[in-house]
Amino acid sequence: MVKLGRTIKLRLYPDTNQAEQFVAMSQEYQRLANIVSQWIFDHGFQLSWLKINHQLYKIFRQESSLNSQMVQSIFRTVVARYKAVQEQLKQHPYCYKNEEDKWVQVPRDLNWLVRPIQFRRPQADLVRHSNYSFVEGMQQISITTLDKRTKLGFTSKGFEKYFTDDWKLGTARLVHNQGKWFLHIGITKEVSDFDTKDNPQIVGIDRGLRFLATTFDNEGKTLFFDGQKILRKRKKFLEIRRQLQSKGTKSAKKKLKRLAQRENRWMTDVNHWLAKTLVAVYGSHTLFVLEDLTNVTFNTDDLPKPLRNSHRSWAFFQLKSFLTYKAQAIQSAEVKVNPAFTSQRCPKCGMIEKNNRHHETHEYWCAQCQYRCNDDRLGAMNIAMLGQDWLNGVKHPKIKKLTTAG
Repeated sequence: MVKLGRTIKLRLYPDTNQAEQFVAMSQEYQRLANIVSQWIFDHGFQLSWLKINHQLYKIFRQESSLNSQMVQSIFRTVVARYKAVQEQLKQHPYCYKNEEDKWVQVPRDLNWLVRPIQFRRPQADLVRHSNYSFVEGMQQISITTLDKRTKLGFTSKGFEKYFTDDWKLGTARLVHNQGKWFLHIGITKEVSDFDTKDNPQIVGIDRGLRFLATTFDNEGKTLFFDGQKILRKRKKFLEIRRQLQSKGTKSAKKKLKRLAQRENRWMTDVNHWLAKTLVAVYGSHTLFVLEDLTNVTFNTDDLPKPLRNSHRSWAFFQLKSFLTYKAQAIQSAEVKVNPAFTSQRCPKCGMIEKNNRHHETHEYWCAQCQYRCNDDRLGAMNIAMLGQDWLNGVKHPKIKKLTTAG
C-alpha cells in the first residue's frame, strides 16, 4: 500500500476576541520555536526529539501558557525544519574551481549555517483531538488557545470530498494571511501499490524549453505541451522586475517581493495543470518516465537572449513532484532516469552523435540510418526506452555511449 498525502485549507471566521487569542498563541509558538532553534544551533545540531524534550520541556511548561501537546509540537516542528534544510544542503554541494581550473564539489551539512534557522512568522501546529476537533455535526471547529478552547465557524468549499472515512486527518497549521485566518490540515489515505508486473503503459516525458513537456507512449503517439506562452509571460515578469530594480526605492522593493510571489503562484498553477493533464490523459497503471534534471543546464542558444536566464529558472522539480503524487492516487508511478545522451541517440539504429541534432530546425537526423524526427519527440522516445529497462529490472537505466548500432 502507498500512503497519499494532501493538505486541505479551511477558512476560519473568528470574532475579534478569538482573533486576538489566535494572535497571542501564534506569537508564543513562534517565540518558543526560535528558542528551540537557538538551542539546536548551540548544541551541535542535535536533532533528537528526546534530547530536546529532556532539556527544554520543563522550562517551557513553567514559563509558557502553551499546553503540553503544543510544546511537543514545537519540538517536532523545529526538528523537521532543520532536517529539511539538511536535505537541501545535501542536494546542493558547494562548487568552486581549484588551481587547475577544474570544478570541485564539497558536500554541505548543517555546520555550514552561520546562524540558527529563524521562524519569522507567527504560527501554531495543532494536533487533532488534542488541539483541534470538529463539533456540532461538522458545522463548527474547536481550537485550543492560551486560555481555553474556542468554537468558531469555517468554510470547507472544494474540500468536502476529503471528509470521508478513507481520508485520515492529521496535524493542522493555523495560518494568518492578509487579515484572514486559515487552518491547513494534513490528510493521508492508503491506496494500492503500482504493479510493475501487469504490463503497465510507459510514457516518456521530455521536459525542455520550447515545449514544457513532450510525451511518447507505447502506441507511438506524441503530445506536445507548448511553452511559448509561458516564455512570453516570463519575459513580461522579467521586464517589470528590471524596471523596479532600476528604481531601487523602498516601495519598489516591496513591489518586487509581491511580483516574485505572484510569479511563483503562476508557475505553481501551470505545473499543477500540466501534471493533472498528463494523469488525466494517460490514466491509471501508467509509468511516467522523466529525466533526472539535477544539476542539468538547458541549451538556450535557440532562444532570444532576454528569455534565456528567465527560462532556466522554471520549476521543473516542482512539476516532477506534482506528477509523482497525482500518479500515485490512480495507481500509476513516476521514475527518474539518467539524462545522458537521450537527445543524441537514434532510436532506430542506436547511433549516438551530438551533431545529429540540429537546434536551428529542431530536428534530429541520423547520419547513419537517415532516420528523421523532431528533436523533442526523440528525447521522449529514448526516455520511454529507459523506462522499459527499469521495468525489466535495471535499477539505474542509462544509455551507453556507442558509435554504431549495438
